[in-house]
Amino acid sequence: MSRELQRTYRGRADEREERPGDRERALIIAALPAGDPGGEADRLSELEALLDTAGAEVVSRFVQHRPEPDPRTYLGRGRLAQLKDLSSAIKPDLVAAEGELSAGQQRALEDALSTRVVDRTAVILDIFALHATSAEGKLQVELAQLQYHYSRQEGLWQHLERLGGGVGTRGPGETQLEVDRRMIRDRIAVLRRRLTAVGRSRDLRRRNRERSGLLRVALAGYTNAGKSLLMNALTGADASARNRLFETLDSRTRTLEHAGHEILLSDTVGFIRDLPHQLVEAFASTLDEVVDADLILHVADASEPQARGAARRAAVVQTLSEIGAGAVPQILVLNKSDLLDPTERENLRASEPGAVVVSARTGAGLDELRRRLVAVARERLVTFDAMIPWSRGDLLAAIHEDGVEITRDDETDGARVRALLPRPVAGRIRAELNGGA
Repeated sequence: MSRELQRTYRGRADEREERPGDRERALIIAALPAGDPGGEADRLSELEALLDTAGAEVVSRFVQHRPEPDPRTYLGRGRLAQLKDLSSAIKPDLVAAEGELSAGQQRALEDALSTRVVDRTAVILDIFALHATSAEGKLQVELAQLQYHYSRQEGLWQHLERLGGGVGTRGPGETQLEVDRRMIRDRIAVLRRRLTAVGRSRDLRRRNRERSGLLRVALAGYTNAGKSLLMNALTGADASARNRLFETLDSRTRTLEHAGHEILLSDTVGFIRDLPHQLVEAFASTLDEVVDADLILHVADASEPQARGAARRAAVVQTLSEIGAGAVPQILVLNKSDLLDPTERENLRASEPGAVVVSARTGAGLDELRRRLVAVARERLVTFDAMIPWSRGDLLAAIHEDGVEITRDDETDGARVRALLPRPVAGRIRAELNGGA
């Protein structure tokens, strides 16, 4: 692999290890339409939060209002000249663009500014690389990074075309480009095979959960809405719940027990506006936990300003639709209510009557959420009423293991049992009884 490719692919995580405790200084740039100051501020603040999570400190912002970014240089000629002056004055370690840059735009900006330039997708991939802990998560992140860099290799090698042209210059550059691309393609193929093998194990576990008939609930929401903390509060799990974007990448499934019912809760990767398509593809098996769920808890931050909260909830709904989970029933859970005063909480309940207002940190509202989940779980059960012969103690054990609201009358020939059972369990027991007859 060429050194040019190695420097690009290894990402910023390795460089931070070489410079421990030293935060990079970042300059944010953006080319955005005029007329939406609130949306613009939210976009820039989100990118600043992403950079902070990745280990960089934002020292300045530079915005040009235009309908579309310049296809060649991202910013217009005049504003690019102003940006060069600003960059020369503050000397940032990197320039981060809001949105996604083409390889040509990135190269043009780096040439003009003599500074490393990254886009929003690269920052998100960097954060994922930092937070991936499981073997599957690391494979997924590496796959997403390679897919992102593959399409940008031609832009990385444009500097060879400026060696003068002619015999002995252009050809080697194209040869090295093809070598790099072939190596990336080979590595992508290896990663996909490994993820397929991991996915088979995940599919087996998922099928086993489906056969249990238990309600499967997936927690989904905008990153940093408090999903992991809510999961911990409901199930007693110990998932990391620090106040960082994309803190949780690996899917976790835990059991919630309440009022005699068992419910499976799965915590998944947080969503974000315009989630990079490379991540959607790489994390497909993890996101299947959401697609295959019986119910989605859409977790949102109740303390956000109304416009921002609505925009982020809309982004989550759009992402759920894009991954094929748009038709899965949802319950809106407005978390972090402890950051609101009593009047604000009452106003929120009035404006969102179907939502559950909770605080995973203090426990407020969690009992109501548990009752809502139990109500959904109960609706999925079927009424079972049968005489179980004394010789079929195994069936009695199965009813007591998987059933709820069980009543039993012992008679001479056996036990008359009434219970609510998962449909697969009830069907299996009835088949056993009919076969025994």
